[in-house]
Amino acid sequence: MNLPSPEFDLRAYLLGPGDPGPGTWSVDRDLLDRSLGTRGTFSGVVRFVSTADGGLSLREEGTVRWPSFAGPAFREYLLRPSGRPDALDVFFPDGRPFHRMSFSAEANLDRHWCDPDTYRVTYIFEGGHRFSYRWDVTGPRKDLLLTSRLTRTEDA
Repeated sequence: MNLPSPEFDLRAYLLGPGDPGPGTWSVDRDLLDRSLGTRGTFSGVVRFVSTADGGLSLREEGTVRWPSFAGPAFREYLLRPSGRPDALDVFFPDGRPFHRMSFSAEANLDRHWCDPDTYRVTYIFEGGHRFSYRWDVTGPRKDLLLTSRLTRTEDA
């Protein structure tokens, strides 16, 4: 798959044709705890909504299935302009920085240190209506591989 150009507007891509949104995507995630050999899944919906600062709010909600738990789950992030159209900076809801989201070859890999573990993310552009990302989490407390596939749910 060809990577988007540096002029690629990531914010517009996530919102889709309904700008100012919301951009709605289905998400399916495979969860692997490599240290225990356990597997799980998450499936649900991700909504991207425009914010006053030119960024987006992200809310993901769905159902997680794990050997020790099955039930509803959600998470929220803020995506803010990064100074380049093909990337957004991701923050936790309380404003703490998390990582950079981009599909460009020089910026689609990022990492976040969450004491004492390291989270490495890779974003993969799969076309106008699909993308994926993978979190590889390693450290003394965690050894996880989380692979997410998102597909646009609205007509485009």
